[in-house]
Amino acid sequence: MQPLSREMQALLDKKGMPVDSPILVRVFKEEAELEVWKQDKSGQYALLKTYPICRWSGELGPKIKQGDRQAPEGFYSITPGQMNPNSSYYLAFNLGFPNAFDKAHDRTGQFLMVHGDCSSAGCYAMTDEQITEIYSLGREAFLGGQKSFQVQAYPFRMTALNMARHRNSPHMAFWRMIKEGNDHFEATRQEPKVDVCEKRYVFNATPVSGSFNPVGRCPSYQVPAEIASAVRDKQDHDERQFAAHVSQGVRTAAVTTGSDGGMHPTFLAKLNTQDSFVANGRRVATLPPSSPGGKPTLVYLPTATPTAVAAADPDTTAGVLGSTRVASADGSAPFGTLFGGSGSESAKSSESGFGRVGKWLGLGGKADDVPPPPSAKPAAKPASAAKPASRPAAPKPAASQTMLASSSSRPVALGAIRPGTTPAPSSAASATGAQPKAAQTAAAAPKPDKTPATATAFAGGTLVPGAQPVRSSSSFEGRWGGM
Repeated sequence: MQPLSREMQALLDKKGMPVDSPILVRVFKEEAELEVWKQDKSGQYALLKTYPICRWSGELGPKIKQGDRQAPEGFYSITPGQMNPNSSYYLAFNLGFPNAFDKAHDRTGQFLMVHGDCSSAGCYAMTDEQITEIYSLGREAFLGGQKSFQVQAYPFRMTALNMARHRNSPHMAFWRMIKEGNDHFEATRQEPKVDVCEKRYVFNATPVSGSFNPVGRCPSYQVPAEIASAVRDKQDHDERQFAAHVSQGVRTAAVTTGSDGGMHPTFLAKLNTQDSFVANGRRVATLPPSSPGGKPTLVYLPTATPTAVAAADPDTTAGVLGSTRVASADGSAPFGTLFGGSGSESAKSSESGFGRVGKWLGLGGKADDVPPPPSAKPAAKPASAAKPASRPAAPKPAASQTMLASSSSRPVALGAIRPGTTPAPSSAASATGAQPKAAQTAAAAPKPDKTPATATAFAGGTLVPGAQPVRSSSSFEGRWGGM
């Protein structure tokens, strides 16, 4: 595993963030961006860096069932055991889907990752250099004592404007609920404590009596008064903005687009679509190599152009392709892994090389088939385990305010985007001339399959104690069957 780069060390020093302080990750599908937040010397989280996402699959909305190609949305906790330093997709960490909320709704799927190689079938795919940096930041946080770091996965940035644009979506009730967790984080700059009861998320809540049961009735609980007040203020502000956008006729986004994921505009601009071809009913194009003599990366093209643009934040890696090495396709076989090169965590497949190519080109296999993984990459030199100064003490908790889980602490002013409410239709005509429809609840999910067996411990050399690959596989079914 590589140490943090000099550039990252300099950025940490500039922002007053200890190398080993805790991190938090936020993912936004529509904008195709992944943010890494890190505690600074004051003990609050601040934005460290924004990474353009190379590829995500599915549409906006949560993952419902195995095989739907949806990248998850919600709140996930990443422990050292979910870090995979031996992934066929260079490096990866398992999101831990399904979590308690997903299980309460009988949602199915497995092995949903954030990984390298810019190839996704239900995952958030980065370039190899991006995932190296993100993985290393997680490793340093674990070495500094963080037990787990939180991943917050959203359909889009949870602004009043975006909520107004998507107000007709059947997922709106779910999005209002996870927006509350977003509001807790943005109002406090602290990682929200996440629990589940009555099949819904609750945040920064401590039960007065009893305990949280994902499918049971919520007990009465306390939320620190300082947090509850800050969240209320943010929600009231957002509700006023939401109502203003609706009354002004903000155009609504299409509920069903027929698309399959997206890419950040940075990567879309670099795609070579002239030599593209069709595999599994989807068009495949190439990202150019970042160094002379390198091999291009094969990428499934999104079937719809993203509406978002690159962020203007100076720390956004908007020009990442200019200096980033993307996943290589070269291997020991005459044509690299195109004709059956094996990955570092793979077992030998009984298929012929032509058979593997046939699956990849859409001549067989499931609809979730993806281009083959890159060949094994040489093991990187381990980073120094030396620990910098200990991180600052956490701020003292504020006084608590008792709240009932089944009701708000006060009447909702507008009811626009507060969780558990339905926005009132606007009397003003929209830009398309149609009245906004009321939000609908998500459809019932199918029953889950059997829970997958626990992964075996990784015995290789890793700097994160207890780290292990989630599943050792290179077969098509082994890698992609759970998506």
